[in-house]
Amino acid sequence: MRSLILGGARSGKSALAERLASQSGREVVYVATAQAHDAEMAERIAHHRARRPAHWRSVEAPLALAATLREHAHPQRCVLVDCLTLWMSNLLGSDDEQRFVAERDALLEALPALPGEIVLVSNEVGLGIVPMGALTRRFVDEAGRLHQALAARCERVLFVAAGLPLALKGNIE
Repeated sequence: MRSLILGGARSGKSALAERLASQSGREVVYVATAQAHDAEMAERIAHHRARRPAHWRSVEAPLALAATLREHAHPQRCVLVDCLTLWMSNLLGSDDEQRFVAERDALLEALPALPGEIVLVSNEVGLGIVPMGALTRRFVDEAGRLHQALAARCERVLFVAAGLPLALKGNIE
């Protein structure tokens, strides 16, 4: 089962993903994509770590997500990735312009063949106004294209607002 969970900031998408991972009955590997470039982000990361069960294994993958998923996916595991938009930010902000395209393509190619359960969390950023600046417009465009491609490859796609999940594809539970 592949699940994509989308929502805005503080919508409850991570909490839902963590609940689904806990209910999977499988060993959970939590793949974190965030990097603590400042104190505020370090605090957010610490908050996420504190609410995860201690027995979950955590792996940091700020760039090479497909390779990390191939390494950790297993029929008896649920791999939870939080979050794809931070991963995209890391890649789009790198000096290598082609790295994002290569890593995105690797993720899309790897996802259908991964064993076990995969839960992907991402921010839906395309519901607001068109952003100013070429990089922010590219980010919104790339996120939208990535979400569409992932949704086509996932059996379940959920949208979360105000802590309430809405099934776009598949079932909530």
